[in-house]
Amino acid sequence: MKKYRLSASRPFDLDRTLACGQAFRWECRDGWWQGVAGKKWVRIRQDGDCLRYEGISESFLVHYFGLDLDLNAILASINRDPVIDRAIRQYRGLRILRQDPWECLLSFICAQNAHIPFITRMITALADTFGDPVDAPWGDAHALPDAGVLSALGDGALDSCRLGYRARYILPAARRAAEDPAWTEKIRALPDDTGRQVLMQFPGVGPKVADCIMLFGFSHYRSFPVDVWIRRVMARHYCPGECRDGALGCREYETVRRIAQEHFGPYAGYAQEYLFMASREGLV
Repeated sequence: MKKYRLSASRPFDLDRTLACGQAFRWECRDGWWQGVAGKKWVRIRQDGDCLRYEGISESFLVHYFGLDLDLNAILASINRDPVIDRAIRQYRGLRILRQDPWECLLSFICAQNAHIPFITRMITALADTFGDPVDAPWGDAHALPDAGVLSALGDGALDSCRLGYRARYILPAARRAAEDPAWTEKIRALPDDTGRQVLMQFPGVGPKVADCIMLFGFSHYRSFPVDVWIRRVMARHYCPGECRDGALGCREYETVRRIAQEHFGPYAGYAQEYLFMASREGLV
């Protein structure tokens, strides 16, 4: 069992980071979080300023959980009004993970119009059915299948995973990724909005899914995904005249996203996560 001592000046909240809906391959049992990140199994818990973990190196731990970032400085940069200040005070320590872009793409295509337990079941089904086994001490575990594996499947191969309408996007998206193995490096080198537009060329990737992938998969912290919870808090506190009843249309989405980015700046994505938690738990 390895240990990592957290600095008092670099706050971290493991529970909130893993439970806030940015990743779907984690579960908590008896105070321990366990899951698969990329092709590595991980078991981790937090006791005050000490992280106890196994399955990964310290460098992977620091990178994946974003522990190298100055979170206090990031939060100070977005703390521009009483609403976000309340969220920061409540959830300080929540960090944005650095996830694999392909895993993010697959996860957030599945996440459309679904709650977290359902998303987790879909992702687990894809991993268990098509992914390589990972030697995890708690039992059977599998990595998510690579794009090349899924791209070789025939129509109907995903039926057993019970993905619903999302299944019709997965195989074409996998084929697109497999045809250009350097797609992640190309997007990583692009400005936010350009990379976002490239992502939206993948089947099943609209504005919100693209923003989630840019934020959680490419660490473009200016990205600001807008879902029902964010729309609610933005309509209530930041742009009431821009939000309408009914389904969230593309024009409204882009307006809300732009207003948030202008207000919160280059770390708007961090504001999004804190506001999401605050809205979901009725704090704002």
